[in-house]
Amino acid sequence: MKDRYLEVTFRKGKPLAAYLYLPRSVGAKSTRTEEALPGVLVDFSASGEPICLEIITPTSVTVSQINVVLSKLGLAAISPEELAPLQAA
Repeated sequence: MKDRYLEVTFRKGKPLAAYLYLPRSVGAKSTRTEEALPGVLVDFSASGEPICLEIITPTSVTVSQINVVLSKLGLAAISPEELAPLQAA
């Protein structure tokens, strides 16, 4: 997968969790998860590549916080527009 994308899971009309899928190798699967900051987990493949950010508190995580995590992982920052679905929810 070449592009990252956001997927939001809802329960009773409220965001329950969000997943920011990161560019990854074809067939990469999560084998390890680490907490990056409260409310944000990073899933890693067997080779150690970050493949997803699990946002388990989607209503309280900010774009700035996500960008801190992405920066630590050596990935490009996200724009507010890419996370707009979380604010709209």
